[in-house]
Amino acid sequence: MHLEAITWQRMAERLAGHLDDHRPDPAEPAWQRVGIDGAPAADTGTLAGLLADALRLNGRTALVVPTDGFLRPASLRYEFGRQDVESYLGGWYDTAALWREVFGPTDPGGTGRVLPDLWDPVTDRATRSPYTELPPGAVVIVHGPLLLGRWFPFDLSVHIRLSAGALRRRTEESARWTLPAFARYEAETDPAGLADAVVRADDPRHPAWTGLAG
Repeated sequence: MHLEAITWQRMAERLAGHLDDHRPDPAEPAWQRVGIDGAPAADTGTLAGLLADALRLNGRTALVVPTDGFLRPASLRYEFGRQDVESYLGGWYDTAALWREVFGPTDPGGTGRVLPDLWDPVTDRATRSPYTELPPGAVVIVHGPLLLGRWFPFDLSVHIRLSAGALRRRTEESARWTLPAFARYEAETDPAGLADAVVRADDPRHPAWTGLAG
């Protein structure tokens, strides 16, 4: 895999330019969906925020949707214990709600009425956030862990990859029980093979990426 050194800001600008080059017909009610995948230690929110800013500078509407806002209630996440790897892989995130509230409304011909979050993991209660009405041509940026391999209809996907050593160093000790889940995700889903672009971020100050084809 050939990697090119790049700054996060420049990467966001390149991604925004790619989305502009592939912008849907403005006469059609269509939206673009971006997935930025990576473990919590990869800090996917930084690139998501920079990309949203770059798109707005280009005159585009952008909405950032963190998957932590679509966690399932604690009673369901912890049904088999607080550190159950199997549950973390397949049961922590409310993928049905993401389909219903984010992807369905931004399918071609959809309403563009998106719910930016559903559940607050700190209070373990519904957020009651208002819906956001996105104009046609807007971009939804979904970011968080374990996003790829779920058939989400991303127009552009990025995987921020950490080596096993970097992932362990940058994961809080209380969350290191999730490391086997990410090892399985790499082995069974191959997110680097599914993503349109792969970022290597062992040192977050000096990222490198594969770039984008086309």
